[in-house]
Amino acid sequence: MVKITVITGCAGFIGTNLSLKLLKNGERILGIDNLSSGSERNLKILRKYKNFEFLKKDVSKNIKIEYKNIDKIFHLASMASPKFYQRYPIETLKTNFTGTLNMLEVAKKSGAKFIFSSTSEIYGDPLVHPQNENYWGNVNPIGIRACYDEGKRVAETLTFEYFRNFKIKVKVCRIFNTFGEFMSKDDGRVVSNFIVQALKDDYITVYGDGNQTRSFCYIDDLLKGIISLSESKDDFTGPVNLGSDEEIKVIDLANIVIKLTGSKSKIIFKDLPKDDPVKRKPDLSLAKKVLKYKNNIPIEVGILKTIEYFRGVL
Repeated sequence: MVKITVITGCAGFIGTNLSLKLLKNGERILGIDNLSSGSERNLKILRKYKNFEFLKKDVSKNIKIEYKNIDKIFHLASMASPKFYQRYPIETLKTNFTGTLNMLEVAKKSGAKFIFSSTSEIYGDPLVHPQNENYWGNVNPIGIRACYDEGKRVAETLTFEYFRNFKIKVKVCRIFNTFGEFMSKDDGRVVSNFIVQALKDDYITVYGDGNQTRSFCYIDDLLKGIISLSESKDDFTGPVNLGSDEEIKVIDLANIVIKLTGSKSKIIFKDLPKDDPVKRKPDLSLAKKVLKYKNNIPIEVGILKTIEYFRGVL
C-alpha cells in the first residue's frame, strides 16, 4: 500500500515549497487548504504532479479522509502574516486550536507521525537573546498579535498532550523568519514588502528606525530542517528552532534589496506597530546537534533568487 503524506496549508508559502520538494522525491501528497490565504497560482503548479491530490477544506471543520495509509502529517495550516491574522483573528485562533485538534485526531486514528509547524512568534518580544527552546517567551496575551502567538502556543500544548496521553509520534519546529519563492506579493511581510516596493520603484517602508533586528532564512535551508526533523528518531519530539542565526538590521535588509534590484526606491520611516519585537534570533544549538542543521545559502543569494521570482509574478 502506497503511503500518503498529508500537508495542511499546502497552497501557502512554506506548504507549496514543501509539497514540491516531496513530490519531486516521489512521495504521494494529499494537500489540504481552504485557500483563505493560500494561492490558487501555487495550487495550479502542484496540480501538475500526478502524485498530488487536493482537498479544499478548512481544517477547523470536521476532516473526513481515509486513515489507513497516512504515514506523515505536516500541519502548516494557519494565517502567518500579521496583515491577515490581524484581519481574521478569530479564524486564526480556530485554525490553530480546533484545526490542530482535528489533525491530531487524524494522526491518532491513522498512526501517522505528526509534524507541527510552530513559530518564533511564541517567544513574543523576547527578553532573552538569542532565544533557545527552553525560553518561555514574553507575549502580550491580549495584544493585536496574540491571536497568532497564543494560537501557536496552545497548538504546541495540544500536540504534547496528545503525545503524552495517546503516545502518538509528534515533532514540533519553531520556524523563524523565512523567505523565498511562492511568497505572496501582498502578504505584508518585510522581505516581500521590500522586494515588491523596490521592483515598482515605490517608497520602501521601514517601520520604526530600522535598527530592530531579525534573522532571515532562505526557504531551501528551512526545508532541509523540516525534512530532517520528520526523519529523526521518534524519541526526539522537539520543540526545535529552525531558521538562520545570522542577525541583520531591517534597514540593512532594505538597502540590500535596493542594491540587488537596482531600484530607484527611497526609504521612508513609519511608526513601529504595537507589540512588534525589537530583536529576534534563534539559538540553533539543538537543531545543529540533533538534526545536523546548517544554513548554506547566504542572505544575498536567497534575496536574489526571491527577486527573480517576484519579477516573474508582478
